[in-house]
Amino acid sequence: MARKIDVVFSDLEPGAALAKAVAMKPEEIIAIVKDSNLRGRGGAGFPTGLKWESARAQGRPACVVCNADEGEPGTFKDKRILELRASKVIEAMVICARAIGADKGYIYMRGEYSYLRKEIEATMSRLAGLGMIGKAVLGDPTFHFDLQLRLGSGAYVCGEETALIDSLESRRGEPRNKPPFPTEHGFLGMPTVVNNVETLALVPHIILNGAEWFRDFGTRTSSGSKLFSVSGDCRKPGIYEFEYGITIRELLKAVEAGPDTKAVQIGGASGYCASADDFDKSISFEGIPTGGSIIVFDQSRSMFKILKNFVEFFQEESCGQCTPCREGCSRMLEGILKFERGQGSSKVITDLLELAETMSLASKCGFGQSVPNSFRTIVSKFRDEILSA
Repeated sequence: MARKIDVVFSDLEPGAALAKAVAMKPEEIIAIVKDSNLRGRGGAGFPTGLKWESARAQGRPACVVCNADEGEPGTFKDKRILELRASKVIEAMVICARAIGADKGYIYMRGEYSYLRKEIEATMSRLAGLGMIGKAVLGDPTFHFDLQLRLGSGAYVCGEETALIDSLESRRGEPRNKPPFPTEHGFLGMPTVVNNVETLALVPHIILNGAEWFRDFGTRTSSGSKLFSVSGDCRKPGIYEFEYGITIRELLKAVEAGPDTKAVQIGGASGYCASADDFDKSISFEGIPTGGSIIVFDQSRSMFKILKNFVEFFQEESCGQCTPCREGCSRMLEGILKFERGQGSSKVITDLLELAETMSLASKCGFGQSVPNSFRTIVSKFRDEILSA
């Protein structure tokens, strides 16, 4: 059984991990992060150490960005990390800066979290007073790091790293073509590392305790722990930290979901809808991956209404830049509404599944590519509910 652990929210002495990192060579820092097998906790799961290594390999001044634009429905873990452990996240950004050769950093925070601004800026001032930010970090005359906090405007697409960078540059947030990747050409043309809040919160622990310690949690492919934002039809909603590899059934037991649980939406609106047949599958990169959102639905819930809600959200949040996503979201919603008017059929579902395939293959960014996930899984598992809507 997967272990319930407390790493992300545990306390650390401010500066302890940074002091150890400053005494190391940048390549040694990157080697530890790579060896830990830490992967991004925002949903994409890209290896963190490889991202840092790529930025450093460019051989020019770089930039570090904390992605705190937490916009996935059902996700609220990053907000809590910033409320309780912002200093740990900031310390990780400085460690990353040391590793990749950056002298600038930005916390890009969701506009709805503006109430946290004063508190986070106070934390930044306190850490600057400890010599962890600013000129000559921890007394090293060659290491300077300027950190700023920027607020987004609530656009879901700005959670995608290149759209986020566009927004940081005071432009409309739209995904960029890749390559070049941000680690090659990011903010203002600099090599840029964009890491999620939760990902960064794990870095100081890895620096202090070592890569092997971190790999002791989770599975061979999915190392470490994962935060889950649990909501919906259960007795104990909230934020939980388990090691990777926990099964859906184990998680449902921990949050005291009832025996009448019908479905679990894993990874938010753009994620995977699990039915009872999936409850013994693991939540991991090799199993069912997630950025952290877990929404529990019992038998009283209409899967048609849930699907309609998701598709309406996507249609509203599409940035409109590429045709497959812009038109695909609108056409998908039109198809869903046919069932509500009594005009739906198996052919409509077949047509929408073909549309979903096109969107997955042809959309420019991860938003449009992942929009069909919930549609495909809900339709495949609850087809009768859709047809009888």
